[in-house]
Amino acid sequence: MKRIAEQIGLKALRRVDPEQAHGLALKALQSGLAVAPGTITSARLATNVAGLDLPNPVGLAAGFDKNAEALVGLSKSGFGFVEVGAATPRPQDGNPKPRLFRLREDKAAINRFGFNNQGMEAIGARLAKRPRDMVLGLNLGANKDSEDRAADFAKVLAHCGAHVDFATVNVSSPNTEKLRDLQGKAALGALLGGVMEVRAGLAKPIPVFLKIAPDLTADEIAEIAEVALESGVQGVITTNTTLSREGLQSAHKGEMGGLSGAPLFEASTRVLAQMSKLTEGKLPLIGVGGISTPEQAYAKICAGASAVQLYTALVYGGLSLAGDIARGLDKLLAADGHANVADAVGSKRGDWL
Repeated sequence: MKRIAEQIGLKALRRVDPEQAHGLALKALQSGLAVAPGTITSARLATNVAGLDLPNPVGLAAGFDKNAEALVGLSKSGFGFVEVGAATPRPQDGNPKPRLFRLREDKAAINRFGFNNQGMEAIGARLAKRPRDMVLGLNLGANKDSEDRAADFAKVLAHCGAHVDFATVNVSSPNTEKLRDLQGKAALGALLGGVMEVRAGLAKPIPVFLKIAPDLTADEIAEIAEVALESGVQGVITTNTTLSREGLQSAHKGEMGGLSGAPLFEASTRVLAQMSKLTEGKLPLIGVGGISTPEQAYAKICAGASAVQLYTALVYGGLSLAGDIARGLDKLLAADGHANVADAVGSKRGDWL
């Protein structure tokens, strides 16, 4: 019944403003109206990534629950892990509306939110009351008007780190001016140094991941790989949204902001494969960008990802996609004779290089 209700709900949501629809989807999760299959796992799907025991490797990307308001619902949604945020030290409104656009013909979205969130105090208070039966991470951000953006990431980790299982340094959003400049070698090294210092001071040091953009040259990817290995971060998330508009059909294709969804799949997977080759298995990678089927999740894993995340596909397929992809991935692994998902990681990387 919940599947039928979900399809009816999706049709209704597509008729309202995208950001309003997003808010209604969160309310459905908070009120227990969303699909809730609980933990989905098997001997093949259960895996360990950077010390995190995941029931399955299919995660929810940051941006869906920016303010950690629907943690109970998300803990039952079938995802193997969930990332909320981005959180900044101070609350901020983000960019003017409208700032989220559906590209139906392309199965994509463009957003220019600009790190709108209620700030680390409000988000931290919710994280402190989180369900314990989930693997939960926080995406760290910087305030738009901050005098020291690099310090902002460390500040949020210091405030919220005790309440989450991992944290992500997000220097790859295209919607905060000059934020992506922090991906340069010197700036990134200094920023990560500050974050890792705070991590070392936590009562329980948690894995820290670095999230990068897909719009990087081979030389830039090589520099980031070098810094990631030197800094001691525990993994790299590849990738955030793109500024590319190549091949789009939708009327909204000219909107400013980051493009996510189906058109990002190939470019993000190529960056993933390059990062996998450069890091030589020393760092787990999380593949993000354009996943909406079990086959695409499996392709990311074979290209070098130890786990994957999705978000935009939920706009078109609903929350039940999490379970569908995890169960489908289990079958694909079995068909190829893999006893565990870890055995498939990077097995077809050469196809993407």
